[in-house]
Amino acid sequence: MTAPERPLDRTRLTAALEHANLPSLVAVLHQLTGDRRWLADPYRPTRSRGMDDNDLGGFSPEVRAALRAAAADAVTAWADGRPPAVPAPTGEVLAEIMSVAVGEPVPPEYAAMTAEDMGFAPAPVRTAPPNDLRVIVIGAGVSGILAAIKLAEAGIAHVVLEKNADVGGTWLENSYPGAGVDTPSHLYSYSFAPRAWSTHFGKRDEVWAYLRDVADRHGLRERIRFGTEVVSAVYASDDRRWTVRTATGEILTADAVISATGQLNRPKVPPIPGLGRFRGPIFHTAHWPADLDVTGKRIAIVGTGASAMQIVPAIAPDVARLTVFQRSPQWVAPNDVYFSPIEQGAQYLLDHVPYYRLWYRTRLAWNTNDRVHPALQKDDAWEHPERSVNAMNDAHRRVFTRYLEAELDGRPDLVTKALPDYPPFGKRMLLDNGWFAALRRENVDLVTEAVAEITETGVRGVDGAECEADVVVLATGFETHKILFPIDVRGRSGRRIDEVWGPEDARAHLGITTPDFPNLFLTCGPGTVLGHGGSYITTAECQVRYIVDLLVTMLERDIAAVECRPEVEAEYVRRHDEAHERMIWTHPGMDNWYRNDAGRVVSALPWRIVDYWAMTREPDLADFRTEPARR
Repeated sequence: MTAPERPLDRTRLTAALEHANLPSLVAVLHQLTGDRRWLADPYRPTRSRGMDDNDLGGFSPEVRAALRAAAADAVTAWADGRPPAVPAPTGEVLAEIMSVAVGEPVPPEYAAMTAEDMGFAPAPVRTAPPNDLRVIVIGAGVSGILAAIKLAEAGIAHVVLEKNADVGGTWLENSYPGAGVDTPSHLYSYSFAPRAWSTHFGKRDEVWAYLRDVADRHGLRERIRFGTEVVSAVYASDDRRWTVRTATGEILTADAVISATGQLNRPKVPPIPGLGRFRGPIFHTAHWPADLDVTGKRIAIVGTGASAMQIVPAIAPDVARLTVFQRSPQWVAPNDVYFSPIEQGAQYLLDHVPYYRLWYRTRLAWNTNDRVHPALQKDDAWEHPERSVNAMNDAHRRVFTRYLEAELDGRPDLVTKALPDYPPFGKRMLLDNGWFAALRRENVDLVTEAVAEITETGVRGVDGAECEADVVVLATGFETHKILFPIDVRGRSGRRIDEVWGPEDARAHLGITTPDFPNLFLTCGPGTVLGHGGSYITTAECQVRYIVDLLVTMLERDIAAVECRPEVEAEYVRRHDEAHERMIWTHPGMDNWYRNDAGRVVSALPWRIVDYWAMTREPDLADFRTEPARR
């Protein structure tokens, strides 16, 4: 962390410190000065409530002033050339600072992962020996961009095949009103590519711009073939190569294929009777027409998941009537800064104060990642399994229920409709972006019926409710269980991968690699979606690191092909399924998109992020059958 080239503006720094996240500032102070008093009372912040940033740290006005004044002195001294006293803490030292910064004990196993993310102990960049290996990456979304960057760093030739006209994946395709992340912006970022985000939770246009910027800074466009949709990928054992065919009939070959198609890339449209009869516009949220003006229109929305929750508050003020068909309600968590801009003072600290951005991101990661994981474990002795899975989960239920009742105060009809009867986190937890306020509007109706039929003029519910509409929006989710769908992927045996897995029962070792499919690697594969919270980008970085490290190892050892051993995958799947049997997503009180119709959880990760980070830290060749390269 080098001092700035230009003199520090002390006046501007002092003003900016009024906008500081003080728990982050405590950690910065200790790193800059080495003074342990900043790790002790009265400078130890309180624990954050939920996902709250806890900017004031629970400190008295006197302590706040002392922290800001000391930080101004320490940052000025650093800018004048004094080196940080603790420049790169790791191990127990880092765990201690983290515990102070987040206001609660941090298990020691988090230190290594955090040190890598913060750059205090970065993972070594492995480069391959001279080689003629060729890799095809399918998709240029979050994972595909990352794979291309890391393959280039390792010196491995590759091409990215992208069906769309630009990078971005789901962030290119989903442009519906209100679209945005429900993970804090600074966490929904690659660890090596920070951004000066304008809001705490980035909206779609800014997230898409971020991905385009990252792709451009790394010169990826010259290695991406846009408008190129893959329809099949077939492995040939005789020459140990993949043959990939595109929608235009073009044929490409590669030694390895990395799938970066994601799980939110193919809209799911249920077979509702009458879909083709409606006289007006009817479409899935992922296909929102760019020229659609909803002003003064009657809108019917089918579904109340994440997309619907973002759309409804965004369009409710403009439409004549908005009718939402809800099959089952969702738990909704409060967040005070969902729409808040990041103030200029706070941005100044992120840009100019050493370590501040790193600690701010680390605290976000702690508050939104694994912290909730214990609350999702079933307690067999718990007395109320119908409403929660353990005492901590029940406490969450009380908090979310009180919030819902306060937001819908005076509307007992809406409370009855909107309050779930299953445990919180049993479905994807949603953030309140004005949802409850929108439900209270006179022009919004919440219908608690599944849809029976689409008519020529609207929507009819299973219990007889009818809604006249000018526009019907299908907020019905994605084909999340059909990994790689609709690509025809065939392995060594010639069988399609969906035949091996079954139509909605995908499985893979680490969610990355599966027997009978040598040199095929998945990102966002089965069982790797973060149901308990956090940023998928963290998972993607784990997976891409594992894949690229394995490819480099293959080249170093003259290995032409690696194929996951069946017993290795079977053991991983056994542990995966056993872990889920102890978790909330197998609770019988609700359906969710994490599990298939047979009840098996296909999508969500059962372990903590730190556990998955450790599992993918280094590939083990003993997990694979290997074939030597031909000389």
